[in-house]
Amino acid sequence: MPYTEDERNELLKLARTSIQAVLENNPVPEVSSASPAFNEPRGVFVTLRMGGELRGCIGYIEPKHALAAAVQEIAQKAAFEDPRFPMLTKDELTVAEIEVSVLMPIERVNDVAEIEIGKHGLVVEFGGSRGLLLPHVATAYKWDREQFLRQASVKAGLPPEAWKSPGVTIYKFSTETFSDHVHSHHSS
Repeated sequence: MPYTEDERNELLKLARTSIQAVLENNPVPEVSSASPAFNEPRGVFVTLRMGGELRGCIGYIEPKHALAAAVQEIAQKAAFEDPRFPMLTKDELTVAEIEVSVLMPIERVNDVAEIEIGKHGLVVEFGGSRGLLLPHVATAYKWDREQFLRQASVKAGLPPEAWKSPGVTIYKFSTETFSDHVHSHHSS
């Protein structure tokens, strides 16, 4: 069930104010929303971009935490704990675009033909290794289904063709993704 415009804006605001709180050494604001959706446990990813370029992305696959709290926590991790990037600064936050991807429940794939590029993200799992790619990654790189499966295998630390092996489990999931394109806000 899709989130309303208000809920989306509220979640994006929670992400932003949560990062801001850390930068200003303030406590993270309480979640004041009355939306019951915010208490449902959901897997969620937060992606930060600067001028369209990735600036941080962290997420939980498992729906262990209530959505609102998960967004606050993950936003901070994306801003300050993504090992690929330095910690986000105050100046960067003012121009950064925040994107929230809420994961719908993951489903096991029995036939790779079920995987729809642009709609589904993938999880490839083998033993204790797991690789996850969000749906928009495949679209961004113009991958076909096979390339997507290979890249998800590599993300799991496996050889590219591992997805074909018995013992490897493939899951698909869809997300609801929305962002706050700060730089393109026009006052109406």
